[in-house]
Amino acid sequence: MQFSSLDLAPELQRALVECGYSNMTPVQMQAIVPARRGKDLQVTAQTGTGKTAAFAIPVLQQMLDKPKAVVSRRPRALILTPTRELAEQLADAISAYAQFVPISVTALYGGVKMGGQANKLKAGVDLVITTPGRLLEHITLGNVVLAEVEFVVLDEADRMLDMGFVADVMKLMQMTADKRQTLLFSATTSPAVNELSHKILNNHQQIRATKVNSTADTVRHAVYTVEESRKIELFEKLLAEKNWFQVLVFTSTKEQADTLLAGLKKHKIESAVCHGDKSQGSRRRAIADFKTGKLQILIATEVAARGLDIQGLDYVVNFNLPYLPEDYVHRIGRTGRAGAAGNAISFVSREEEQTLERIQKLIGTDIKRIVKPGFEVSSRGSLLKSISRKVLSGRSNRASETIIDMENTGDKQPKGKPRRAKASEESSDKTTAKPARLKKTNKPTETGPKKRVLRGKRAKQYSR
Repeated sequence: MQFSSLDLAPELQRALVECGYSNMTPVQMQAIVPARRGKDLQVTAQTGTGKTAAFAIPVLQQMLDKPKAVVSRRPRALILTPTRELAEQLADAISAYAQFVPISVTALYGGVKMGGQANKLKAGVDLVITTPGRLLEHITLGNVVLAEVEFVVLDEADRMLDMGFVADVMKLMQMTADKRQTLLFSATTSPAVNELSHKILNNHQQIRATKVNSTADTVRHAVYTVEESRKIELFEKLLAEKNWFQVLVFTSTKEQADTLLAGLKKHKIESAVCHGDKSQGSRRRAIADFKTGKLQILIATEVAARGLDIQGLDYVVNFNLPYLPEDYVHRIGRTGRAGAAGNAISFVSREEEQTLERIQKLIGTDIKRIVKPGFEVSSRGSLLKSISRKVLSGRSNRASETIIDMENTGDKQPKGKPRRAKASEESSDKTTAKPARLKKTNKPTETGPKKRVLRGKRAKQYSR
């Protein structure tokens, strides 16, 4: 089914042709028509399947069907997103759809000065794309009023409604017009999200263009089992052997991202990071350089896991598995987009095995395991034994020597209560043990079979 079959304004059709759109994807075929009729929707579809056009085109068409004069600080449509990068990307895409129609589009997000954004709002904007936090800042300063908002879209709705955003989202929804259309779009969902969606949608239609929480069939999954401490070494080896050129790497923390960057720079590998501690300008440059091929590696946290569209990206590497299994779906959705082939590679340490099990359960398939020669993971028992030997070998007291001797000779500790170590055994790094000093205490001191409470000078003498 082609876009030309839709009864859209000629200016919108012209823009879609300019953007290279011809055939509709499944989510676009199912969502555009009911959305244009004003129906509330909850839509689930895989990443990279054209969800942006599925909600933006019907909203733009409805605004053209019922034109209104632009009013200062009072937008007509609102799109909420979880990250700055996604807000900026949506603004670029929707501005392209609206390039031939009299509808103004702007993005609001943190990391940049508010003055320029405030000026645009004051001049009047039809459609605002924003992160919840920055929008609340503008509302507090009186830069924007949501009372005239008649179209609300929650992109990446599962993240918008989770514990980090749900309070802000509910507050913002209450500020919009009572009679509004609400559209929820995401690649993943959960029972909790479904329950919350019933509170903000009115007689809505549920659309599942693909299986819930599924990944694209064009993505090949693989897991490399490796010790946590050797992940950087394994990554550098695979880069050299397989000649990977453009790789998006996800870490769980900003510290891990910075550590990996430092390791890659030692080998003169062109790379950069994108995480919350970086300025918006730095994050924008890193993504732009990666897209144009100036960088071989882009290391990112969850800020780049949602909505980031990089044409022809062949490899996504999970340096660490995400805490939430749903985030795995979004991370690897940066590759294998629009029917192209892609590779999702994860480095999994022993500590991440349970997380891997949850991910496999969510996506409904087992992921192929690869053991790289020289990077085998030792068994848990032998690892603990190795750690015990290393710890004990650093001690010089007789208690440690006794334990080592027992381990080497196979002697067993006698049954019953463990033998109390003598004062000389409790001392460390010294040849002669000093007598233990009694600490001052208010509790009764036990000197024999009966407890005696010492007071006055005798109490002070024993507490020195």
